[in-house]
Order: sequence, then C-alpha cells, then structure tokens
Amino acid sequence: MKTSTDLANILNGIHRKSYPAYKSLKGCYHFGKYTLSIDHVQGDPFASPSNVSILIPSKTAGFPSRLYDTAHMRIALQDYLTRVFKKQIESYNFKAKGSGKSGLLAISKCDQEILLRSCCTINPSTGDILAGIEIGFPANGRTINAIELSKILFDFLPKCILLAFVYQKHDPNKVEQVHNLAEDQQYIREQLDLTGLIAFVANNSLLPRETGISTKPMKRAVPFVSPTSLEVTFTLPHYGKITGMGVPEGITLIVGGGYHGKSTLLKALETGVYNHIAGDGREYVITNQSAVKIRSEDGRSVKKTDISMFINNLPCLPGSSSGKDTTAFYTEDASGSTSQAANVIEAIEAGASLLLIDEDTSATNFMIRDELMQQVVHRNQEPITPFIERILGLYTDFGISTILVAGSSGSFFHIADHIIQMDQYIPKDITASAKSAAANYPMTKEAFNKPEAPSFDRRPKPSPAMKRDQRLKIKASGRDTILINKDTVNLHYLEQLIDSQQTLALGYMLRYAERHLFDGQKNLYEVIEELLLLIEQKGLTYVSENNYLCSNLALPRRQEIFACFNRYRGLNI
Repeated sequence: MKTSTDLANILNGIHRKSYPAYKSLKGCYHFGKYTLSIDHVQGDPFASPSNVSILIPSKTAGFPSRLYDTAHMRIALQDYLTRVFKKQIESYNFKAKGSGKSGLLAISKCDQEILLRSCCTINPSTGDILAGIEIGFPANGRTINAIELSKILFDFLPKCILLAFVYQKHDPNKVEQVHNLAEDQQYIREQLDLTGLIAFVANNSLLPRETGISTKPMKRAVPFVSPTSLEVTFTLPHYGKITGMGVPEGITLIVGGGYHGKSTLLKALETGVYNHIAGDGREYVITNQSAVKIRSEDGRSVKKTDISMFINNLPCLPGSSSGKDTTAFYTEDASGSTSQAANVIEAIEAGASLLLIDEDTSATNFMIRDELMQQVVHRNQEPITPFIERILGLYTDFGISTILVAGSSGSFFHIADHIIQMDQYIPKDITASAKSAAANYPMTKEAFNKPEAPSFDRRPKPSPAMKRDQRLKIKASGRDTILINKDTVNLHYLEQLIDSQQTLALGYMLRYAERHLFDGQKNLYEVIEELLLLIEQKGLTYVSENNYLCSNLALPRRQEIFACFNRYRGLNI
C-alpha cells in the first residue's frame, strides 16, 4: 500500500497539469491512523465530485462494541457519526478557489429520521469504520490546482476524521445518549407486538412541524396528551417510565374539525416507522414498522395486480364479450378508485399489518357508498366494493389494522373499534358517544360476498432493453422521481419515502433486479427478499454495481421497494 508521502509526491508532480492527470491519484494511501482511498476521480471540475473513502481501524476508532453490537444501535451510532463529521466539514473555513466544484467537501445530509446510510458503516465483527465522502478536486479552468487539494487532504481532512471517528474525541455522555435512545426506541417497538398495539405516541411529544417544508418541530406547539382511556405506560431500559397513547390493533378512526390536528397526528404516525433523533419531538412516536400510507393515485400504472377484493364485473369493452380481468388487472392510467384498490393489495403483498388512510387523499367512491347512492345505483350496476365493506375483513381475516382520518362521513363510526377526536391538537376518546350517536343512523348494508385472498403470483421477467444496456444511467431527481436514462418512475405519492438517497437506492435496486433477479420464475416477493438478503450480506452499495463505495445511498423499507417496482412502467409481468 502507498503512503501519504507517496500521495504528496504525486500531487506535487501533477500540479498545473491538465485535469485528467488527477486520475493518477486513484488508489489507497496509509495515513498512519487511517487509510484514505481515492476511489473515483471526476472527469472535469464541473462533473460530480470525486469519491473518497476512509477506513478507520477499530484500534484507532476505539468505540466500545456494546455501542454497535446490534443493528438498531449500530445504525444510530453510524447516523450520529455522520452528523458529527458533517458538522466538522461545515466549519471548514478554507474554500478552494477555482472552477466548478473545486474545493467542495461533502457527506450525506441527515434529516430528523435515522436511516441506514452507505456513507458511514461500522463492521459489527471488527469495529472498523468505513466512511465515504465527496471532494471536488480543485482546478483553475481545467488545470490542476494540487496545492489546494493538498490543503484539504493533509491539513483539514485529518482533523475532521479524528474529531468525528475517534471515540476519545467525543463527549462520552452524548454518545451514550444516542445509544440509550436507540435502545429505548427499540424496546417500545418490541412492546407493540407483545401488547397488541400498532402505535404509541408519548405524552409531551411535539407533533406539528415548523412549516410545510420543514421537518423540525414547531415552536410553541401544543404538547400531545393521551386520552386516559388509551394511556399505556412502558418502563424503558434507560428513560424509565414513559406514558402515552397506545393505539390498539383493529380499526381506529381519527375525527375532528379542520385544522385541529387530525392529519398532523396521522403524519406523525406515518413517519413513526422510522426512529427520530433527540430533540425532534417525535422521538417516542413509534409505529408498526410495516405500516403503509394508502391514498388514491390517478394515472399510475398497475401491472397484473389482483384487485378483485374491491373491483369486479367491469363492463364489457367495445368489441369484447367481457370486461377487464380484475384478478390480474392491467392499466397504464389508473383511476382514483382503481389506483387506491391496487395500493391496498400491493401493501398486503409487501407484508403490511397496518394501513394509514386520510379521507382527504382518498377516492370517495372507493371509500364509501352512502344510502341514497345505494338506492339509485344498485349493487349489480356498481363494480366497486367500497373500503368500508372490506375494512373489518382485512383485520379479522388478514390481521391488517387500519387508522383512518375521517372528516365528512360518520358511517365508519359503526365499525370502528376506537374513535379519537382531535380538539385543538388534544386527542379525546369519543368512542362511546360516537357509537351512541351512530345508533340513531342505522347503517344500510349491501349484500356482498366474502372475497377470496388476493393472488400474488406475479413473476417479473427481465426487460430485454435494460438487460442489454450495460451503461444504463440511474439518477434520482429529488425524492419523487427516478430517471432510468430518459424513462421515469414517479414516486411522488409514496409519502413514507423521506430522503432522496432512498430514492437513488431504489433506482439501483430496480436496475440490479432487472439485470440479475427478474427471471420469470421468482415472484415479486421472492425477488425483493433476495435483494434485501444481498444488501444485508454485502452492504447497500453492492446494488449500485460500481467498483467503488457509493456513499450517497440510504436504505428504503421493504414496503417502498415493492411500491417502486410496482410503479415501474417497464415491469415485464
């Protein structure tokens, strides 16, 4: 292995040469306490920054193994170290003068949620830390400015590395707090399963966010206080006793006037599938990790999904003796009701045990048919079986609970197990009074058949074009869109996808599956399970198929992987 002295000599030799001479820097260099690897060099100063990885051996890092010996604690510590390193490089007061991205120094930006990221990983067996960063190699025009790069690599970066990735340089109390919070959050998640709950919201949680585009807590927000009837208390390993609202399995309705906090509570439950950092206000808002937000999604493609649980007996198409087959429904432009039906079935396929639904973003004809409509348009004229007629069976037959925000229809009062009214951001248990009021408005039930369990036997085949094109480019455009060359996968309505690095990871996963896993033999569930196993064994960056550490990826949930694949118009089933 080369040494840091070798690197300094190479830099001296290429100073003021043409920019491509930077390619000669590729390789590993021993810096004494760590190894620096220049993995990928940008083609010119205006291109994406160069990729550099840093290996800090456990002997140098020195973090006690108890801080990373389980997955949830390791992810929390990796997240914390990433934040510390980013803070260090942001204090960097030297800025290289030059063209394009000269002098840029970056690592993944972490928001309020704690995600598994490729930019910082701790080997659970050895304790070694591998960090990936981006550096804009400085240039004047397209002429190398090696003096400026030397300042970054030899003066500034070593200080940042030692302050961020060496345990002795940290305040041990802060590291301990990260560890303790991760253990407490995991304890609550385990207790949800043991106590028959699907969510927990601690008292004094701050649910409202600063603005519609900020995930930071709102100042002077009303603290959450659980209704007495729904209060549960856990004794956490570190925090001690904590009390809050436990949402039981089954059907829970959230009602209330506009702007009283219904959607705010639901949004907190949506993101409760992730752990949050201290100070977020939602540290102890914990939701079943398989929960899926369901909404209508006009215009999405649906590829041979069995939506017959909700839609049947479609009218005949012109020139045909029968309507579309809803046990293997296909469309490139789904309606609101059809898309929502597909979203429910696909969530079941992805292993969801909790559905989160807001009436405001749902197709009305998918959710309910009122009495007058039932009288005017008879059952044999309506192919849609509304969600209200399936919601109970989803729980009793499939074990899938529902939390539903409703503001206009009281029909769900009849079937809800629990009804929570949000009143000026304070939840109240109004189950008894709402049920009593509902008794004066008997629910007219249409006759309907109990549905068969949906079929999930969809076996994707490789797309010949994608398999052929080995230079296929993947790009994430924000959080909402994956670009595959010139084709797009629209993820705008995946509301639990929270980071553009998750979106980029989904793009790489889709490309990897097309090239290596889609074979027409494995069904979609088997494909995604194999994909997740590969990531667990070989790391998240493996699916990028780059020959260097791809440091800008974050792991999405299984549910979002399914959702991405299902929205890929090129899916060949």
